[in-house]
Amino acid sequence: MHKSLSFQRLVAFVGVALFVGKLIAWRLTNSDAVFSDAMESTVNIVSAFMGLYSLYLAAKPRDNDHPYGHGKVEFVTAGIEGVLIVIAGLLIIIQSVHSLLTGISLRQLDWGIGIVGATAVINYIMGYISWRKGKRENSLVLISSGKHLQSDTISTIGVVLSLLLVYVTGWLWLDAVVALLFGGYIIVVGYKIVRKALGGIMDERDELLLLQIVEVLKANRCAEWIDIHNMKVQQFGAHLHIDAHITLPYYYSLQEAHQEMEKVIRLLLKNTDRTVEFNFHMDDCKPFSCEICNMQCAFRKKPFVKKIEWNEKNISQVQKHKLREES
Repeated sequence: MHKSLSFQRLVAFVGVALFVGKLIAWRLTNSDAVFSDAMESTVNIVSAFMGLYSLYLAAKPRDNDHPYGHGKVEFVTAGIEGVLIVIAGLLIIIQSVHSLLTGISLRQLDWGIGIVGATAVINYIMGYISWRKGKRENSLVLISSGKHLQSDTISTIGVVLSLLLVYVTGWLWLDAVVALLFGGYIIVVGYKIVRKALGGIMDERDELLLLQIVEVLKANRCAEWIDIHNMKVQQFGAHLHIDAHITLPYYYSLQEAHQEMEKVIRLLLKNTDRTVEFNFHMDDCKPFSCEICNMQCAFRKKPFVKKIEWNEKNISQVQKHKLREES
């Protein structure tokens, strides 16, 4: 987490430097597209410092008021960042429409192209590194910062292309039209970030993550694990909390049952790079469980009929597994 904080701090200060560079380019060119790009960079700055603060909070240990830690703040700040991106896109569209209606007077385009082009390269490099670090460290803040910087790069490239076309053709209206198109693109990117953040805040099920867990369990399934059900997975920053019920043979001693539960926990820990907190509940098998259990035991009440293959649906259901649920 310390490394994430250091990198996010670097993102924030680089954002300030690039914003100053774009303001200089705007003053030189009088381009509304460059001005819109500079205004979009203010969102980078606000988002970077908000992300820095959220990483600081997420790194704090759990306390009595926050028994699951402070990781959820990443979803909040990512959501605010997404809203700011949408607002920036709307402002760019408004400015572009205004330019088309009132006309544009441009100057010193060569200097503007050079400065804005350099900011695009730096933005993309910072965004790519942030996105990779976020994926590696499971940090939504770094991932959203990376996507934001990369989307800003695309809009900046659009500005550079529009300046080049205007420089070559003399068609001043291209400056506003290209900015208008990329304003719409930025709105879409912002919406996706907001949608993902809201899903995290409301503990929306992560289908891909649950599928990965199911595949690990299926590949290493033991006969003693009659079923695993009522599984819930919550994300708190880079941490996971997994609740589940595991059905074990009813005649097992407490020690034997606990050992089987520990096998499942160690298996999941071995196959994830995150910090995971588990809350497993042990259930005893019932007579109907015999039909889906292929263990050889002296306590069988019914003959074995069919093994139920685990999937995202039945591993999440509240009740123990039984054959009639397959039909």
